[in-house]
Amino acid sequence: MISRFAATVLLLVALAACSGPTPAAKGPEVKASPRTAASDPGYKPAVSVTLGMVRKRGYVACGVHAGLPGFALKDARGEWRGFDVDICRAVAAATLGDAEKVRFTVVDAKDRFGALQRGELDILSRNTSQTFAREAGLGVSFPIITYYDGQGFLVRRELGLGSAQELTGARVCVQEGTASAGNVDDWFRVRGIKYRAVMAASEQQARAMYEGETCDAFTADISALAASRSVMNNPGSHVILPDVISKEPLGPVVRRDDPVWAEIVRWTVYATLLGEELGVTSRTVEQARETATDPETRRLLGVEGDLGPLLGLEKDWAFQVIRQVGAYHEIFRRDLGGDSALRLDRGLNALWSAPKPGLMYAPPMR
Repeated sequence: MISRFAATVLLLVALAACSGPTPAAKGPEVKASPRTAASDPGYKPAVSVTLGMVRKRGYVACGVHAGLPGFALKDARGEWRGFDVDICRAVAAATLGDAEKVRFTVVDAKDRFGALQRGELDILSRNTSQTFAREAGLGVSFPIITYYDGQGFLVRRELGLGSAQELTGARVCVQEGTASAGNVDDWFRVRGIKYRAVMAASEQQARAMYEGETCDAFTADISALAASRSVMNNPGSHVILPDVISKEPLGPVVRRDDPVWAEIVRWTVYATLLGEELGVTSRTVEQARETATDPETRRLLGVEGDLGPLLGLEKDWAFQVIRQVGAYHEIFRRDLGGDSALRLDRGLNALWSAPKPGLMYAPPMR
């Protein structure tokens, strides 16, 4: 009997050793709140070396195209105008409180990334497409897409062409050193269509060669083709074919070694998109700051919350962007849309919530 009792005790001890510890009772889930200067006096915001340099010198150094209507072009008074120009002006408004504190530098297609890498620029805003090789191999970052584009073909209306697949044996002008040159070669090669590439050193030269009938077609981003057509002698004599042969997500470029600066550029563009989504414009933003009751609008305009200091910015940074440069739809309409010579439709660049939804979508301001 004693032996049976001992065996039973040993069995119970063994079973206890095999079973794990009793799990601790779960307490209530605690949601972390973002640390801010208001909630934690000891909190220090993320630091951007580029932002520090910008404030020290008093301007944003921006690299732009030499002259692309709608994107970057000097007007009759010598002032820079255009969509890419306005992106830099918005960053200046966010970081310095003054959209005019930008110094524009013309950079060509071949050296645009080099100028950024050498520290000559704080931001490259030059109708530049994001690609894997560029972002992974050049030490740069594309914080956000500001314009969704695609490559196409411009031809003379008198040719009566309905598709680029009818360009057999054609001479096609294209700018060397750009993604367009590789895209057009891939497109024709895959389809077994023979063509002859006519290389140009710049978009202006490609446009001049096309107008001089050195080539039968001109290929580039569709927005660039629309820009080129707008300054030709007889714009109505030229058509953009319906073929879209590539994806060209265009946006500003910064150095990869300053992620906080990349966040500043990204959220500057988001601020313009949120302005459009929330119905705030450059004309109404001051009144909205006084009368808005919607919490997100109040956070966007710096009335509530303490979000700007998280990136080393003032509380009213987004208010200054919209007041001085505008919401996204104002910028688009002024530079590329109905109020411009290009008269481009929003298309993919419409808000996600538009009647004809596009790809433009900004995260919440909270």
